[in-house]
Amino acid sequence: MIYSRITGTGSCLPGNPVGNAALVATYGLDSTDEWIVERTGIRARHLAPAGTTASDLAKVACEHALEAAGRAPNDIDLIVLATSTPDFIFPSTATILQDKLGMTNGAAAFDLQAVCGGFIYALAVADKFIRSGSHQCALVVGAETFSRILDWTDRGTCVLFGDGAGAVVVEAGDKPGIHATALHADGRYRNILAVAGHLSGGRPIGDPFLRMDGQAVFKFAVKVLAEVAQEVIAAAGMTAEQINWLVPHQANIRIMQATAKKLHLPPEKCVVTVDHHGNTSAASIPLALDEAVRSGKIGAGETALLEGVGGGFTWGAALITL
Repeated sequence: MIYSRITGTGSCLPGNPVGNAALVATYGLDSTDEWIVERTGIRARHLAPAGTTASDLAKVACEHALEAAGRAPNDIDLIVLATSTPDFIFPSTATILQDKLGMTNGAAAFDLQAVCGGFIYALAVADKFIRSGSHQCALVVGAETFSRILDWTDRGTCVLFGDGAGAVVVEAGDKPGIHATALHADGRYRNILAVAGHLSGGRPIGDPFLRMDGQAVFKFAVKVLAEVAQEVIAAAGMTAEQINWLVPHQANIRIMQATAKKLHLPPEKCVVTVDHHGNTSAASIPLALDEAVRSGKIGAGETALLEGVGGGFTWGAALITL
């Protein structure tokens, strides 16, 4: 039987961290560092400078992941890149990344859009490709420049998000690494978190900024994350007691704590980077995973539950052993 396994992780954060006080002062927001920390757990985030694209961040993250896996770019035969902030309408950011990595082997490459649930979706897709036997070595990437779609006068959203990229190398193997994945979506909730604008006739139509009903998102996220966690644990034939780490989408510290509590995991077993990354959407899970692996927090042979929820609404989870 063919299995898939994460063999390398990498990440990229642009520029220096921007603290809450600096953000409030720069944009004249009616907010404070204390207010933001109390409600979200966020103290700082990274913002990409002008001219820096999602593919630029993805390139650096992938180079680190490839180095960790002991792989060269042309060893990759599949790129699945999750983003809601692509470089262009087309071509795909995945193909731009392919070129920037110097890949010349004709590997399949495509973007996937599931907002903050994007990395879990991308990981599940790559897992299926590898388990089918059609591909052997994949780059799974989450890359975002959310600062491009924020309304800097809206204190309820602009303080929440940051830019960054995370990547993993996923390879075929003879023992389980990705034990199970679970994916869901429900378009009835599409309006509680959305960027409703688009281009038509050379001009923007509709609202080009991110809008969110924070309370509705919170309630929905806590419910479905607990459910999908139990679902993926059962699909893997495991129990919650076998989970060493929770690596959740880094949206809000209260959502993460609520999920850990429902799984009966102590707070110290929840990987938290939202305080210094903010919400980096599809990049948040691989960023958190890379930080935890490189710091030695998550070691080889340990089991982690990855899960995320995002606009659409989309949500999902993956149970892995590193």
